Amino acid sequence: MQRLILHCDINNCFASIEAVLNPSLRGKAIAVCGSQAERHGIVLAKSEAAKRYGVKTGEVIWQAKRKCPNLLIVAPHYDAYLHYSKEVRKIYESYTNQVESFGLDECWLDLSQSLALLNQRSGSEIAYEIKERVKRELGFTLSIGVSFNKVFAKLASDLKKPDAVTLIRKEEFKSIVWPLDVSLLLGVGRSTCEKLKFYAIHSIGDLARSPAQLLKRILGKNGSTLWINANGLDSSPVLYNHTPIPHKSMGHGQTFAADLVSLDEVRCALLFLAQHLSQRLRDNETRASGVQLTIRDSALVFKQFQERLAQPSQSAALIAKTAFKLFSTYYLWQKNVRALTITVYELSSTALPLQGSLFADRESIAKNEALEKSIYDIRQRFGKRSILPASILSSKKLSSPLPQGIGPPTHSWKS
Repeated sequence: MQRLILHCDINNCFASIEAVLNPSLRGKAIAVCGSQAERHGIVLAKSEAAKRYGVKTGEVIWQAKRKCPNLLIVAPHYDAYLHYSKEVRKIYESYTNQVESFGLDECWLDLSQSLALLNQRSGSEIAYEIKERVKRELGFTLSIGVSFNKVFAKLASDLKKPDAVTLIRKEEFKSIVWPLDVSLLLGVGRSTCEKLKFYAIHSIGDLARSPAQLLKRILGKNGSTLWINANGLDSSPVLYNHTPIPHKSMGHGQTFAADLVSLDEVRCALLFLAQHLSQRLRDNETRASGVQLTIRDSALVFKQFQERLAQPSQSAALIAKTAFKLFSTYYLWQKNVRALTITVYELSSTALPLQGSLFADRESIAKNEALEKSIYDIRQRFGKRSILPASILSSKKLSSPLPQGIGPPTHSWKS
């Protein structure tokens, strides 16, 4: 049986929801931007009208305003975006129990088993119905791709925006998909695209017709996956509703209110980030086997370093210590530090037995684990702000004195 997959994408998600919250913004050139005071002053999302002026996600506010002098700047309301993401998902789930999120604004739906309940209507008919329901009930538009696998459904939803339904049938995918630029295929980022074009692979058809072994040699395992996807052979399932997706890594970063100018300030910032990651590791009952540090300096140049841990851990102190070691060892400090991100990777379940290192100080590790477990239990019982390192609270350069999710809600929108 041929599968029927939909990919639903909220058009200009953040900007569209802002127009729902404030109807006076409808049809106007708006950009949802981070705080300039906290040096997050970039465009996070833009409306369709702003897009027509050439405003792009990721550019700084002054660049966007130079393109569009009448651009309206709107602060983000993340709790509202999460609320509407859940509401639109409820509509999807009324059609199938296979709904898989791909970010806040995108979902795949598998209707293969639901057609009998949907009166044998075509995929396009159901897609149009979903699109119009969302517009009527929630006030924003979707672009929906309809196809026989997830990769082409995603591609179809990208081909026509906004407020559109695009169909790619199995029997005609080569005539529609293969002439398209290879950058449009799911999994082909900027770096991969450059490598492929170096080998004269410019279109999706070029990719599909290339020897699979060549692609594997150029791109590793991802090369084999891309060959499969370009040839319409993707068979990955759409997950059932609320299936937990295992984390391969977790990261937390921050752009600081002012550049960090000393090792003490860096140490404090890394402890702040590590506290957040340790909390998430414990919440998800996982341990990390490695730490990666990403540094962005005042000239916006990125540096990235990583190190494996002696044994998997959840310890905030160990994560911060390892990150600081990476910083002090490898960062030459030619410029001050604008932003830091810690990522922990190669995660494993705490249910698995932990093999100790022969060279580890087991007594110190046990004492530190007992201390951090006690801190975690206190936060679980009395709230996440109940116990924190004093150095975090005293820092004036952290954009927030408390990790994300700690403290009172800040939203002012009405559901």
